[in-house]
Amino acid sequence: MAEDLYQILGVSRNASKDEIKKAHRKLALKYHPDKNPGKDAQERFKRIQEAYDVLSDEEKRAAYDRYGSDFEKIRGGHQGPPPGGFDGLDLEQIFGRGGKAAGGGGGAGGFNFEGGFGDFFEQILGGGGGGGGRTRTTQQRPPQKGASIRHELELPLELAVRGGATEFYVNNEKLAVTIPPGVADGSKMRLREQGAPSPSGGPRGDLILVVKTSPHPYFRRSGKNLELTLPVTIDEAALGTKVDVPTPSGVVSLAIPSGSSSGRKLRLKGQGIKSASGPTGDLIVQLQIKIPESLDDDSQELLRQFAERNPQSPRRDLAF
Repeated sequence: MAEDLYQILGVSRNASKDEIKKAHRKLALKYHPDKNPGKDAQERFKRIQEAYDVLSDEEKRAAYDRYGSDFEKIRGGHQGPPPGGFDGLDLEQIFGRGGKAAGGGGGAGGFNFEGGFGDFFEQILGGGGGGGGRTRTTQQRPPQKGASIRHELELPLELAVRGGATEFYVNNEKLAVTIPPGVADGSKMRLREQGAPSPSGGPRGDLILVVKTSPHPYFRRSGKNLELTLPVTIDEAALGTKVDVPTPSGVVSLAIPSGSSSGRKLRLKGQGIKSASGPTGDLIVQLQIKIPESLDDDSQELLRQFAERNPQSPRRDLAF
C-alpha cells in the first residue's frame, strides 16, 4: 500500500497551504542529500518532494483526496477515459468471467455491480454516464479561502508621520509591514493571506490592519498640520529671539517677535505632514510663557519696577 502523502509531511488532511509549505521546508532541510549522503535519506528526500508536489497543487491535492494514490491514472476523475481510450481495458478482468454488468449474480471470480454500466462509468469518469435514463453530476467544491482578521495597529506619531518599517505580533506570529508616510488614524492596510487558515485547504484569509496613533508628549496632529505648544521665557517673549524647533524633517530656526504673549501662534510652512497627494502640511507653533516657580527678592523688585514703568490693563475688555 502506498504511503500516505500527508503522513510523509507529518501534517493533517485539513492542513492549510502554509502549514504544508512549512512542513516541507523543515523536512527538506533535515533530509537534504548534501547533509545525508545515505541511500535511505535520499529516498526519504525524494518521497518528501513528491508529496509536496502533489499537496501544494490545489488540483492535484483535490484529486488525491478523492482517489488516493491512483489519482494520476484516473486523470483527476473528470478528464475522460484512461490513456489510450477504452481499447486497453479487459472487461473480463473488471467484471470477472461470466459476471453480469447490471443486476444478478456474477460467476466465479466476478462481482455484482448494481446500477449497471451507467454507475460503473460514472465512478470511473467522475459522472456523466447514466443507466436507465438517469443523469447525475458530481461537483466538488473548490477549497475555500480563510476568514479575514482585523487587527488594531498602534503606531507612535513620529512613525505615522514619517513612515517606515515596523514589526508586530498577531496570535503569537511575528509580522512586518512598511508604513507609508502620513498615514492617518483609522486608515486600513490589507496584508494578503496573513489572516485565518482555510478549513478546507485553501489559501489563508487576509489581515486587515486598522491604524491607531498613540499620543505624543508635545506634538498633536490636525489633518495635514502638526501643532506644538512651545515654552518660552519672559525675556524671549518680551524682547524677541530665535529658537530651535524640532520638526519631522529636522531642526529649524523659528523667529519669535518681540512683545509676544502666551497663546500667540506662529506658522512654519511645509514642516507638517507629507501626503501622497497635495502639498505638505504646516507646523503651527503656539507660544506659552514659562514663569520660574520661585523668584528671589531682587527679581521680584525688578518685576515691580517693570510693571510700574509699563502699566497694562489686560482684562479691561473682559466681559460675559
